[in-house]
Amino acid sequence: MTHPRLSPLSLLLGLTLAAAPSAALAATTCNVRTFGAKADGVTKDTHAIQAAIDACAAKGGGTVLLSAGTYVSAPIVLKSNIDLHLDKGATLLGSPDHADYPAITEFRAPGNQALVSATNATNLSITGEGIIDGNGDSWWQEARAVKDHGVMGSDHTRPRLVVFNHCKHILMDGVTIQNSPMWQIVPYYSDDITIRNIKVFAPLRSINTDGIDPFSSSNVTISHVFMDVGDDNIAIKSGAADSPGPDEPSRNITISDCTFLHGHGVSVGSELAGGAQNILVERIHFDGTDNGIRVKANRDRGADVSHITFRDIDMKNVKNALIISEYYPKILPAGEVAAAPITRLTPHFHDITIENVTATGSKSAGAIVGLPEAPVTGVTLRHVHLSADRGLTIGYADVSAQDFTVTAAEGEAITKGAGAKLTLR
Repeated sequence: MTHPRLSPLSLLLGLTLAAAPSAALAATTCNVRTFGAKADGVTKDTHAIQAAIDACAAKGGGTVLLSAGTYVSAPIVLKSNIDLHLDKGATLLGSPDHADYPAITEFRAPGNQALVSATNATNLSITGEGIIDGNGDSWWQEARAVKDHGVMGSDHTRPRLVVFNHCKHILMDGVTIQNSPMWQIVPYYSDDITIRNIKVFAPLRSINTDGIDPFSSSNVTISHVFMDVGDDNIAIKSGAADSPGPDEPSRNITISDCTFLHGHGVSVGSELAGGAQNILVERIHFDGTDNGIRVKANRDRGADVSHITFRDIDMKNVKNALIISEYYPKILPAGEVAAAPITRLTPHFHDITIENVTATGSKSAGAIVGLPEAPVTGVTLRHVHLSADRGLTIGYADVSAQDFTVTAAEGEAITKGAGAKLTLR
């Protein structure tokens, strides 16, 4: 298997994008204070910030500058060729008033407008050493009181924090993103995205605060990210459960040199109705996450999920080290499972390589389990060493392993269920 990597065209676009903020800065700088922003942590500065964005866009692009201070704001919309730059000490703080977030259709489902968004825009960047804070605590409290609050397709919705919808050539560099009411950074049907040198935070008690969710997006590079959140650290998605289609895949995604504390790990899924291919996850340190490596779907949300590599990864005190499961939200099925008819949404997991991976202090080494009608195939484990209270379960999966060990404090180290094939080389 060849390792996924960005195409030469994507790399060229990335270089073009990297130059875009400085070019924009040289052209025009729009300081939001010039447009009336108070930055006092009380006054809503929405109109001033949006006016600065619009003025820069009217001149062909530029830098919208937030100097030190706290800017309370309702949703703002970025335009093409804009660099939203937050100086050190600057905080863009989401309005506490829920009525400030209009109900919209987002990702083909009911939603609320994100604090920062862009649609059909190109050459966008969010840079600097400042903070974008979604002020999400009141939303989390509300979510705890209502079942499925904020889940895709639910009538009980919450805003995301930063959304790029059908955008191209995007850079996020240096900023801190935190406390979103729901998912924090979402490139949706977008292309050529670089997210680097950022921090993403939300308290453990927060709900659905995924850090970065590339959704039906391609040519994505995520690197040098420090993250501590309440749900998936990164979740690669491509289509909702029970999607009528059509759905585009997520492709050519590289995640590298990151540290993840609390969270649900690096996930491919669970919403994968468009599939996902050519994904590389390398040089990741997990410490205290609920999961480490996870590829997940179910019969209502799958497609082709293939050519995925996880390598050079260490996990410490991760509850579930390795999960490849077609039974989400469960890991393992309850009892025997009969084969079902194959449909457009049947998941097909194949060609997954996991190498140079260690896990210590885990509750469970995890599972590699497919459906009887769609087994997981082409899984390669190379130089993988997992130490946990409980061992690894394999079922309806074809796994080849070299220099692979599982150490379990209780029970069998490896449990082979129906349809399991494990070849040790």
